[in-house]
Amino acid sequence: MKFLKHILAAILAVGATAGARADETANASPYSMFGYGVLNDHVSASQRAMGGIGYALQSKRQINVKNPASYAAIDTMTFLFDIGANVGAVNLADKDRKFKKTLGGLDYVTMQVPIGKWMGASIGLLPYSSTGYKFGAEITDGLVTNEGSGGISEAYLGWAARPVQGLSVGFNAGLLFGNIVNDTYVTANNGAQSLYERVTKVRDFNLQFGLQYSLNFNRDHKATLGLSYTLGHKLHGDIYGTRYDISTTSSTSVDTIGYTSLVHGFKLPHTFGAGLSYQWQQRLTVGADFTYQPWKNVPFAGVEGFSDPQYFNNRFKAAIGGEYIPATRGNYFKRVAYRVGAFYGRDYVMVGNNSVKEYGVSCGFGLPTPVRTAVNLGFEYTHRNSSPVSTVAENYFMVTLGVALNEVWFVPSKIR
Repeated sequence: MKFLKHILAAILAVGATAGARADETANASPYSMFGYGVLNDHVSASQRAMGGIGYALQSKRQINVKNPASYAAIDTMTFLFDIGANVGAVNLADKDRKFKKTLGGLDYVTMQVPIGKWMGASIGLLPYSSTGYKFGAEITDGLVTNEGSGGISEAYLGWAARPVQGLSVGFNAGLLFGNIVNDTYVTANNGAQSLYERVTKVRDFNLQFGLQYSLNFNRDHKATLGLSYTLGHKLHGDIYGTRYDISTTSSTSVDTIGYTSLVHGFKLPHTFGAGLSYQWQQRLTVGADFTYQPWKNVPFAGVEGFSDPQYFNNRFKAAIGGEYIPATRGNYFKRVAYRVGAFYGRDYVMVGNNSVKEYGVSCGFGLPTPVRTAVNLGFEYTHRNSSPVSTVAENYFMVTLGVALNEVWFVPSKIR
């Protein structure tokens, strides 16, 4: 039970630093100033190395939060624990300037246990979105600087069952929580400075359903179809704006001179996901995913006298990826899992009349250890820019690290 205590302590530690995590792992993206920031797809380090696929993946030794139906595939005597982190850099460039920033921090923590022979359950903490940016521009008689920080996290509890051979169904019940702060500093040439601060607070549920159906052609070949649906709904929380005058003689003197309250609603759209995968001898896995979110008709609050409502575009993302293990036994490099993937998509963010599009490639390795723990190392390149008019080009170079513990807990005692 000491091991369980350590795991619960790790989850509590990640939960306690959830707000800090959102800042540390933010994409340093000016595009994150819109809406809820840059969205996360709930994939593990091993899945990121395969382009972020997951809807049709099943594994006895990997946790797949992207489709909760996958929890039913867990071995009946196995406990799984996975924690991930990332580090890297982003290069930003517009027509006049270039900027580089290092990024890094905790990403997720999840665990999974079997419940009987045909069921499994999972619990964990994931990033839902992140906001992080800082840029400025000259204006008449002064300077304006924009800064943003924060994000939304999701704590979830999931369950899955296999009612008939080949068919698995499951769900994730999550709690969304977090704060997003968007600051605009206006500094006049005479030294006077004002701060316009917009705060978005979210406290609400999130509900996802998943289905997987597998067809075995023989002992060596298996095909799987995966479907996922996440409920769209209005969000509980608050959005408000505050205007401050900042004293030029004392950095501690801040006077609130205006307050405005929420006048419009804000919500999340429905999310639809589908995927296909093919597996050969548990050594070769290839798959493809498609995600669609109709953000176009989703309202995002404006604050009266402070900011206008924001408008979005429908989001989609397509991904392909695969994994190959040369041999289940033999020398070390034959037992390593080699992974590769790619993705392309359109974000929900609109910059004027411009969409924001992204694409990327990834690769990585699943490194086995003597103690039933896999170290998942991945490398990812992502490019993001607005279209048809280019505003800011973003190039991310990230290294992801996941540690997946596979413990045998439920071995029955021998009768003497």
